[in-house]
Amino acid sequence: MSAKAISEQTGKEFLYKYICTSAAVQNRFRYASVTAETDWDRLTQEHPWLLTERLVVKPDQLIKRRGKLGLVGINLDLQGVREWLNGRFMKETTVGKAKGVLKNFLIEPFVPHVQEEEFYVCVYATREGDHVLFHHEGGVEVGDVDAKAQRLMVAVDDKLSEDQVKEQLLTHVPDEKKEILASFIVGLFNLYEDLYFTYLEINPLVVTQDGVYILDMAAKIDATADYICKAKWGDVEFPPPFGREAYPEEAYIADLDAKSGASLKLTLLNPRGRIWTMVAGGGASVVYSDTICDLGGVDELANYGEYSGAPSEQQTYDYAKTILSLMTREKHPLGKVLIIGGSIANFTNVAATFKGIVRAIKDYQGPLKEHEVTIFVRRGGPNYQEGLRVMGEVGKTTGIPIHVFGTETHMTAIVGMALGHRPIPNQPPMDAHTANFLLNASSSAKTPATTRTASFSEPRTSNDVTPAKKSKAGLPPAKATTLFRKQTKAIVWGMQTRAVQGMLDFDYVCSRDEPSVAAMVYPFTGDHKQKFYWGHKEILLPVYKNMADAMKKHPEVDVLISFASLRSAFDSTVEAMQYSQIHTIAIIAEGIPEAQTRKLIKMADEKGVTIIGPATVGGIKPGCFKIGNTGGMLDNILASKLYRPGSVAYVSRSGGMSNELNNIISRTTDGVYEGVAIGGDRYPGSTFMDHVLRYQDTEGIKMIVVLGEIGGTEEYKICQGIREGRITKPVVCWCIGTCATMFASEVQFGHAGACANQASETAVAKNQALRDAGAYVPKSFDELGNVIKTVYDELVANGTIIPAEEVPPPTVPMDYSWARELGLIRKPASFMTSICDERGQELIYAGMPITEVFKEEMGLGGVLGLLWFQRRLPRYACQFIEMCLMVTADHGPAVSGAHNTIVCARAGKDLISSLTSGLLTIGDRFGGALDAAAKQFSKAFDSGMLPMEFVNKMKKDGKLIMGIGHRVKSINNPDMRVQILKDFVKQHFPSTQLLDYALDVEKITTSKKPNLILNVDGLIGVAFVDLLRTCGGFTRDEADEFVEIGALNGIFVLGRSMGFIGHYLDQKRLKQGLYRHPWDDISYVLPEHMSM
Repeated sequence: MSAKAISEQTGKEFLYKYICTSAAVQNRFRYASVTAETDWDRLTQEHPWLLTERLVVKPDQLIKRRGKLGLVGINLDLQGVREWLNGRFMKETTVGKAKGVLKNFLIEPFVPHVQEEEFYVCVYATREGDHVLFHHEGGVEVGDVDAKAQRLMVAVDDKLSEDQVKEQLLTHVPDEKKEILASFIVGLFNLYEDLYFTYLEINPLVVTQDGVYILDMAAKIDATADYICKAKWGDVEFPPPFGREAYPEEAYIADLDAKSGASLKLTLLNPRGRIWTMVAGGGASVVYSDTICDLGGVDELANYGEYSGAPSEQQTYDYAKTILSLMTREKHPLGKVLIIGGSIANFTNVAATFKGIVRAIKDYQGPLKEHEVTIFVRRGGPNYQEGLRVMGEVGKTTGIPIHVFGTETHMTAIVGMALGHRPIPNQPPMDAHTANFLLNASSSAKTPATTRTASFSEPRTSNDVTPAKKSKAGLPPAKATTLFRKQTKAIVWGMQTRAVQGMLDFDYVCSRDEPSVAAMVYPFTGDHKQKFYWGHKEILLPVYKNMADAMKKHPEVDVLISFASLRSAFDSTVEAMQYSQIHTIAIIAEGIPEAQTRKLIKMADEKGVTIIGPATVGGIKPGCFKIGNTGGMLDNILASKLYRPGSVAYVSRSGGMSNELNNIISRTTDGVYEGVAIGGDRYPGSTFMDHVLRYQDTEGIKMIVVLGEIGGTEEYKICQGIREGRITKPVVCWCIGTCATMFASEVQFGHAGACANQASETAVAKNQALRDAGAYVPKSFDELGNVIKTVYDELVANGTIIPAEEVPPPTVPMDYSWARELGLIRKPASFMTSICDERGQELIYAGMPITEVFKEEMGLGGVLGLLWFQRRLPRYACQFIEMCLMVTADHGPAVSGAHNTIVCARAGKDLISSLTSGLLTIGDRFGGALDAAAKQFSKAFDSGMLPMEFVNKMKKDGKLIMGIGHRVKSINNPDMRVQILKDFVKQHFPSTQLLDYALDVEKITTSKKPNLILNVDGLIGVAFVDLLRTCGGFTRDEADEFVEIGALNGIFVLGRSMGFIGHYLDQKRLKQGLYRHPWDDISYVLPEHMSM
């Protein structure tokens, strides 16, 4: 939702902080909030004026007409306020149809004044601009201000002047107050614009000789402008409508939604209800709620919500478990039903999202069975067959009754089944699998005839392009009637390779001569080529960093498809409209502030550009062109016969519901001629009427389908067009959102524009008006397909439509990645890994989620145990690993590895190069003795050789004993690192057989020479063997294998890397120059034959 109501306190705070006016605004910031947690002593300390002034008290919970409801206490002292509150605080009150508890109040100074000093002012947004209403008689009895008030409309991008205000609004105001009111209203309007208000009403506004007082205020702001206004807004709290509590689960889902690129919405209507929904899609969620209410389930409907925009498996799991947790808290005598519904997805992988839901069902299978929950599922879209199979399987394994249906079943049929109004089929017919469409087994590779790209009901005309109507001199250029044709070329803004490939596949099955995408624009890389498939062969499409280069090199392009983010969509669209070649722009992004959208609309109208969106999936013209992900994947394109034109055109708000219309129309008529989803925002770039008039003027279209929605008044223009004879083709229309009038409190549905601000904007009122005007309006969405079929059959019967013979489309190869997703192919992996998995929502080390690693406080040693040894090692083992890393971290700058690192760093090399230079010196002579010592001592010990025999054999073979000896340390000057490790091992290891053996060897070697001690490499090597063999986590073979493959040297490499990095940083910090070895430290020796 974009326009959200804020509390009176928040609205006044914004006004007091940021209004700029010469009028003296009184009582700035003089308000006090009272809640259940209020400490009255502290409140009076923070607001001492409460003790000295007369006061006004009222609830601040989005309640209209509080004065008439007796909910305002006037001219009271503080004691009087507390007594007034005693009779109302935390008490249930009925306001209209809504029942709620009064729990948040506002106290302000009482302002003595007379009726003549009260005024009314209101600013609100419409598509064309912002309306300013003013009435010289404000207050409780203001009455119908729409009829009474003076008004003026400030067009988009225009400014309001004080002279305008005086001339058009203040005609009935005394002269002495005109100046102050004009200044205040202009300041209020500028505040309204700067802080992205969508509605701001003050009643009464009191003007006395002291200045201006804002007594009562109601306001809404555009929540999508948060990224613009955050500095001024701060953290805004949006209170729920009166009569509906704010539940923590709603806040949790709102937080998930804010952190996700997907859309996740949840509103609790009746937590004790037995009918729960988990619906995919903003439009579909409204349709399901409508159907539940139509079938008498309004009192039992527990929630409204939706998930859409391809949420991840984890996000879907979190959403599903929240709903399952809520619905299994209280039992219902009749049991409960969960409706997991949705339209046909355009790009969401249904199987992937269902995996999250299935996980949640498995986690809650006990409570679900205990509460006698029955689940009904209906879904379509990419990989939906696999999703439905998994959902059906979980029903069988858990014993929970789950009834599963696909696109063969009408979208809302499961509601009737769930509520007992229609029987549940035993084995519903299943549509063919995705693979059956894409891997065509037919021997015929025949492509459709070119005539199939004309209207399905007519022969092809010589030219299917309808030119734009010429505009009269001085008027803006007229917009084109035909937006897309078989030669249309587009530029795609954004690196949306999947969407582009979908467009190219659509082009191919439509037998286009060339791809519809000419180029892509992506400002975050340089110019380059991107590889795509055109049927069986690979092609390259250019990608440009700058839009100007793309436009210049592709003058044939007249469509821009913008996948820009909500933050950059405005600027990129403005830039695109500077190029006269662009006639159509599709804006996919959701969440663009309404003020920016209105500026785009105005600019587009001036330039004759048609905008589809924002917040849309786009549109499709079968046989010609499709926008981005519209129509879903190829299986749906083929199933809904979108590769060739039919005779029916449609327009809807919802992207998901437009795909559902593709399905319904293909099953009941000869198919779709063109379909557009204008987007769910309050101010779509193009309107229902814009497209209906295009369809009326397009010869190949024989009937029109409109899927309207609660909110706005656009559908009334269709009524007017029918009455006036401008629209003569049959129009089948249904407005979704009929359930809204049945709810006690206001519910904001999935689309930003789906909210009725007055009775005429309700779906019920619009459906009746359309019916009265002569449109074909079904009784419910359930009957929409039947009505479409009836109208179509009439057109066929009277010869208006002559169905043509079907011609099969060409076969398009399936992408490897999608074939793998569907389980149709298998391929040996290039390599295998068993230590880490980053593919899910959470990183996993050797089967252990990263959150568990931190929760268990495993430390670096524990992580190393998981990644190196695939085991959760005992605590003492983890500590020993960390001690080894600590003692091997560094041994001064003189050793070869540190020396190399320092020389490399001083040569100006980077960190990685310097570190690598040092690491390359590690080997048998420096640091690589851990593995060798472990192997030598293990072999001797395991063969039963006595320590003396081992020493003598190594001497006889002329080999050094690895891990024995030190250049500096000796038996008399012991290495404290060795001592620390040895003490720890002796104290904590269950057995130290190999260490004891090595210490016996040390006794023999030091008797010959005092520096032939067991050094740190040797101790770590033999102690690690003892650890692997005796900690209980490894077999003997596994322990020996880790020694053999070099795992122990990794300890030295990892530890010493810390020291090498330290030396590198030290040299850079000391700004040491290039190193050159001194001559006097080099012995220059001539070759022997020359010296003689």
